[in-house]
Amino acid sequence: MAKTTEAAEQKQEQKNGTEQEDSKTQVQSVEFSEAAAIGEEDSTGNIDILLDMSAPITVVIGKTEIPVRRLLQLAPGSVLKLDKPIDAPADLFLKNTKFATGSIVVVDGQFAVRIKQILGLGDSAAKAAEN
Repeated sequence: MAKTTEAAEQKQEQKNGTEQEDSKTQVQSVEFSEAAAIGEEDSTGNIDILLDMSAPITVVIGKTEIPVRRLLQLAPGSVLKLDKPIDAPADLFLKNTKFATGSIVVVDGQFAVRIKQILGLGDSAAKAAEN
């Protein structure tokens, strides 16, 4: 039985030695070629790609919080009271950044937004801090 235990211990030591060799990382040096510099004349033509892109804009006319129980009870005809008065401007967001305010209008039977103010970077940060 001692031979069996001794053989098992030798197998375990061999296994541990193999695991240690596998866990060692081999390091190789790599040389990268230098990137070519792009001149100013080449970069001006690329802005046309961006100018033709579309970006989704979100218009927020107000917010509210309701319990889930109330949410599950909503049906057609239900009314949710928002936190803004009717004459308050709507907020326009590009991604999660507020960039403008405006008023809701109707154009050809569809809702639209008339821009009142474009916010600068400082204005946007200040407004985000208020909310």
